[in-house]
Amino acid sequence: IVDVPSNGTRGSGYFAPAASGSGPGVLVIQEWWGLVPHIKDVVDRFAAAGFSALAPDLYRGATTTEPDEAGKLMMALNIDQAAKDLRGAVQYLLQQGDATGDKVGTIGFCMGGQLALYAATVSPDQVGAVADFYGVHPGVQPDLSKLKAPVLGAFAERDGFASPQATRELE
Repeated sequence: IVDVPSNGTRGSGYFAPAASGSGPGVLVIQEWWGLVPHIKDVVDRFAAAGFSALAPDLYRGATTTEPDEAGKLMMALNIDQAAKDLRGAVQYLLQQGDATGDKVGTIGFCMGGQLALYAATVSPDQVGAVADFYGVHPGVQPDLSKLKAPVLGAFAERDGFASPQATRELE
């Protein structure tokens, strides 16, 4: 667990350096459950594959295994603070996390997928690629006019959260 700058305050995140000591940076963004062991495992797997990986804790310590509570945490997420935390996480990877290059990638699942896309619009000059896996968050509306990075989106045809209509609108 590392301290991550957040526009004059401090957040935290789970960081794993690349197995070789340095490598391309990737920001792994949590699902609605919070910074849970599964997301930490994803970070560790990226590090083992040669990436400098960081998952910022956007809920500031809160986690759950209950869907109703996860929905409440997701809807209570302060989007302005999340933008600051995401920018800080990108800066951490580039300045302290031994990420190679001048850009990082973002990847997220469910709520995190939408936030991976959002991160690319709040740090457009530092995010070079986005992987959005079935990303949805009704309170997050990325300004796509600021998007510079290529985006890979993976969405299901029958998803109760990320509907085909919403997916087509995003596309």
